[in-house]
Amino acid sequence: MKPGRLGVGIIGAGRVGPVLGAALAGAGHAIVGIDATGADAVERAEAVLPGVVLLDAPTIVERAELVLLTVPTAELPGLVAGLAATGAWQPGQIVVHTAAEHGIAVLQAAIARGAIPIALHPAMTFTGTSLDLARLLEATIAVTAPGPVLPIGQALAVEMGAEPIVVDEADRPAYAEAIEVAAGFADGIVAQAMRQLHEIGVERPARVLGGVVRSAVESALARYPDPPIDP
Repeated sequence: MKPGRLGVGIIGAGRVGPVLGAALAGAGHAIVGIDATGADAVERAEAVLPGVVLLDAPTIVERAELVLLTVPTAELPGLVAGLAATGAWQPGQIVVHTAAEHGIAVLQAAIARGAIPIALHPAMTFTGTSLDLARLLEATIAVTAPGPVLPIGQALAVEMGAEPIVVDEADRPAYAEAIEVAAGFADGIVAQAMRQLHEIGVERPARVLGGVVRSAVESALARYPDPPIDP
């Protein structure tokens, strides 16, 4: 089951929303608008999605067939509930969020209005630039959705260029913890090593560490291959 051409609205113009919007646009979907707050967010949205229309959240929900919620995780429950309180969500509308730790339960207020819930989390660190589109091709996207619409979530992940993996609702917190540990460890170790090289006068420490970090990660991943899947 593959979703057809959809009108996509994006709420949240951090590093994730514009990039995923551009990926969906590249797959043939139409971007109806983006809700971007602040000069940096507007600049980012316009750089990644040239000509995108800036709209407020209620207008996006009114006009979009697929609403992509890419706000900070802490803001997600209040946003969904607030839009539900105004009667914004529409029956049959696809609502997608990208928070790692949440499945579809956080979208309950939209579900109650007849919306179709999907949780998609790209397992990568975003820069908020078009460079991320290439990185999506090497990434996976965790998909959580009700059984009947799971193929839609998987198809959207594929259209973004990534590999979909199914993560059950109950497993989302553990999944999020694993992603956070990996990202946090890499960031902390690299920052420490950069400081040490800078202190001893090494020029361009990022260049020095780049090859080391990449090869070390690749070696570690090779030492811990995927376990076999039971038939």
